[in-house]
Amino acid sequence: MSFACGIDIGGTKIAGGVVDDDGNVLARLRAESPATSSAAIADTVVGLVRELSREHPVDRVGVGAAGFIDAGRSTVLFAPNLAWRDEPLGAELSTRLGLPVVIENDANAAAWGEFAFGAGRHHASDLLLVTVGTGVGGGIVADGALRRGAFGIAAEIGHLRVVHGGRLCGCGNHGCWEQYASGSALVRCAREEARGSLLARALVDRAGGDVDAITGPMITELAAAGDPFCVEQLSDLGRWLGEGISSLVAVLDPGVVVVGGGVSAAGDLLMGSLRETFLRTLSGRGHRPAPEIRLAELGNDAGMIGAADLARR
Repeated sequence: MSFACGIDIGGTKIAGGVVDDDGNVLARLRAESPATSSAAIADTVVGLVRELSREHPVDRVGVGAAGFIDAGRSTVLFAPNLAWRDEPLGAELSTRLGLPVVIENDANAAAWGEFAFGAGRHHASDLLLVTVGTGVGGGIVADGALRRGAFGIAAEIGHLRVVHGGRLCGCGNHGCWEQYASGSALVRCAREEARGSLLARALVDRAGGDVDAITGPMITELAAAGDPFCVEQLSDLGRWLGEGISSLVAVLDPGVVVVGGGVSAAGDLLMGSLRETFLRTLSGRGHRPAPEIRLAELGNDAGMIGAADLARR
């Protein structure tokens, strides 16, 4: 039995865990993410790994980070929400820890985690992960291998342009998919519509009368209770996701599509319209096999587990 340390670096927190060969998390720690300082992020990761190594003989480290990772899985080329630009993170961590370190995009790591130990386990050799949170991320497993592309930055599916001249995206383009199919888009649309809709009264009341205080969990909570306005918001989001996934399936032809991220907690309130729209817009529908669309199983641990397992491989 070998033990790898998986680290998941986000904009607000850094989570770490000791992961065994079967994908079980044996110990875990978390710390706040000092997102404005690359040196402080490295210090925090080193501290977490050293603490976790006290009880388990960790022999390698996998790090999932939100950003573009080079083909060598060592340098963070660019991270939109963290203080990294051409950051040699892998080499620095390896030198300080005295262990092999692999750096991977966080969504890629999560895709591998779900493929090897979660919703894709025993289902297919080809998997597409769609993570729906603040933005839309993705990961692709093809023929049993993580597909990273020529430069290591494949599967940035949230930046497919779906609306010509649409909303400005943080990537600099207009009309990207994540501007319409993310948790941020859900909240933005609900706030915009709530300003002029009597149907939104329950949601506005839940936000203390302040439209700008509306959050995604509020929408999901009220939708689960049957509030028509909130049910409609999640249904609209599901339609955006279903259409985008049908286009991706036309290109990738995966055996299973796994939907994860914080917004997936809405369950059938989201997945019903997503699946319906997907089947209605899939090219060649009725004359081709359609992949099963499943909810992710590993939750917030997917990136940590996937990064640890990729470090072994």
